[in-house]
Amino acid sequence: MQIEFTKMHGCGNDYVYIDGSRFHIDSFSKPQFVRNVSNRHFGIGSDGVIFINPSGIADFEMEMYNADGSRSEMCGNGIRCVAKYVYDKGLWDKEEVDIESFGKVKHIKLFISKGKVMSARVDMGEPILKPAQIPVNTSMVDNPLEPVLMHPLEAQGTEYKISCVSMGNPHGIIYVDDVDNIEIDRIGPMLEKHPFFPKKANIEFVQNLDKTHVKMRVWERGTGETMACGTGCSALTVAGVLNGFYERNTDINIEVLGGVITVNYAADGHVYMTGPAEISFEGVLEWQE
Repeated sequence: MQIEFTKMHGCGNDYVYIDGSRFHIDSFSKPQFVRNVSNRHFGIGSDGVIFINPSGIADFEMEMYNADGSRSEMCGNGIRCVAKYVYDKGLWDKEEVDIESFGKVKHIKLFISKGKVMSARVDMGEPILKPAQIPVNTSMVDNPLEPVLMHPLEAQGTEYKISCVSMGNPHGIIYVDDVDNIEIDRIGPMLEKHPFFPKKANIEFVQNLDKTHVKMRVWERGTGETMACGTGCSALTVAGVLNGFYERNTDINIEVLGGVITVNYAADGHVYMTGPAEISFEGVLEWQE
């Protein structure tokens, strides 16, 4: 079967996008399909694959897979690219769109120039702060009803202070003095799979530069280090406000490896994330189930 695809990225967080209404792969085969396509040596190369499907509760559905073939609940960079895809390809003609991901609907505002989407703002909704819902292992926290902020977590003889937020997927935020020189390939997978996180977690390493400017590197669950993470930027902004590093209702500019994402933890309780969406290239791949 020949399958048309579009390679897209948001600040370097790259996925292969496929119109699921036109090209159908059975659910049993999808994990292996994703692993093959995502392989950077033998496939197209990406942080995963996103299928754009019809939705019964929104305008479109985003069905997201990590590079290892596992499903993920949400991707902030990915959902911006889905919005660009449906507008640029004429599947949608309005400047706002609702997209479902894992049963939850996000509202997106498109910023358009010369008939193409250049960037988008996603209403990421309210953060999830209750430990059991993130989820974290509630037997390892002092108070299972309170947010997990600067919680001491031991791994391989080192103690880390971790703050935990879910933006539809679980995140652990760690503050560091020099984000450029952390051993992310060693620390990231160790914390991603720590017993503290029953469903694993994305791990953000954050260097605060001032009250509106930070640097971040991310180890993504099921993928490894990526150039950016929209949900991670959202989670670290919430954690930073709760920890007293940033102000509520203020734009926080987050420098990731692939660019800058801006997040605002607004007075209405919602998190608003703004960033670019770009097409890298398009093509056709062969797949035999």
